[in-house]
Amino acid sequence: MTDRTDESAAEAAARAAVNVAAAQAEPAANVLGRWNDLRPRVVSAIVMIAVGAAEIWLGGPSFAVLVILMTAGMIWELAAITAPVQKNRPLLMAGIAAAALGGALLLRSDLATSLLMMPPLALALTPRRDRRIAALYAAAIMVAGYGLVVLREEIGTTGILWLVIIVVMSDVAGYFVGRIMGGPKFWPKVSPKKTWSGTVAGWIGAALVGLCFVLAGRGDWGLVILSPIVALAGQLGDILESWIKRRAGVKDSSRLIPGHGGLLDRFDALIGATVLVMLLGLFFKDLPIG
Repeated sequence: MTDRTDESAAEAAARAAVNVAAAQAEPAANVLGRWNDLRPRVVSAIVMIAVGAAEIWLGGPSFAVLVILMTAGMIWELAAITAPVQKNRPLLMAGIAAAALGGALLLRSDLATSLLMMPPLALALTPRRDRRIAALYAAAIMVAGYGLVVLREEIGTTGILWLVIIVVMSDVAGYFVGRIMGGPKFWPKVSPKKTWSGTVAGWIGAALVGLCFVLAGRGDWGLVILSPIVALAGQLGDILESWIKRRAGVKDSSRLIPGHGGLLDRFDALIGATVLVMLLGLFFKDLPIG
């Protein structure tokens, strides 16, 4: 009887030791788990930066073709996540988007606006979840695609680099500061991972980017104020895309980009930032960049 009691006590002590060790290891595993997607994110980011930088520098038809393909891909993803049972229709939507944006860039007239609204109209008229929201977001994608090409022509390489670097800096600063500091969520019902610390870090990073352009003689001091506003527009674009995905019940818009999900997951902020810059261009003759 005593031997059995001793064995039971030993077993209980062993189980307790295992539980304590597991409890001590769990925080370390959680810390490592927060960074397990860093490597594919970095590799994919390097490739995207290299391709994007080359095309921004080249400009012209090759840049326009890249933007058209990206825009068509994002419309394909949006159509797929809002109507997953329609297997072939998302490809049709992507084709409509590519043709519409290509036609708008060739015409450069009042008809261009009508062409840009073809994919949103197509999404609105086909059965899917949240048709109005999908149509509005599709309109933003089309305007952003058109805007990137137009802005490259009108404000040059410097202006597009500023816009892209603002989005990248806001995303990178928000990612690292948000992961390290954590804290209260910015909009938990819509984007549960985005924190106030990461959001504000994105604004500060964007302001520093604007300051660097000013000090380099590539912009006016108003750029320091405009940069975090553009970053906020990009963050809202990110939040909107996250909200659409949550309503659709998907984690990523697709699996095209390792570590980043799909095109919408990577360029959602650029959509918001570009749309804002295009809207500002309607009210202000010159932006403080260039």
